[in-house]
Amino acid sequence: MPDNDDQVREGEITLPFDPAETADGPRCVFIGHITTPWRTRADCPRNMWEARRRMRERGLHATLHIAEPYRPGLLRLNDYSHLIVGYWMHQAARHIVVQRPRHMPGPRGVFSLRSPARPNPVALSTVKLLEVNEEAGLVRIDAIDCISGTPLFDLRPWVADIDLPEGYCEELQAREEK
Repeated sequence: MPDNDDQVREGEITLPFDPAETADGPRCVFIGHITTPWRTRADCPRNMWEARRRMRERGLHATLHIAEPYRPGLLRLNDYSHLIVGYWMHQAARHIVVQRPRHMPGPRGVFSLRSPARPNPVALSTVKLLEVNEEAGLVRIDAIDCISGTPLFDLRPWVADIDLPEGYCEELQAREEK
């Protein structure tokens, strides 16, 4: 059984095994890590909205450190204003399938939440790109909601034409007209 049962709240349901110990599929390769002001899970913002607010108020930013072999992949990244960052929430519990979020009424299944506690603790965030240093493998971003040292597995440019859900702009415009 996982040694992170201290992350389980009353009323939550856990798996009888740790998914990390039963992994039988593809393996993930980490391309680097993330540095942030957050040193512990308790310090860390709970979501990107809170991360942006706290980092903006304090004049802080985060940095993606790309390992040397992957640095050529940064070529022309600075052509974009925003990125989708894929990172591995390595300290999250992986065996909780029904959670009791503090900010929501009643229990919820893991797949109806954005919590990092899930069978595969993959996190995806859209961030503002501030600066790229291809040679040093450094990508400075506006904010992110993870502890310093979190493993990084992917970067992708965010492109409005591709990444905005269908009808999203029309929905926003309709709300503004009301």
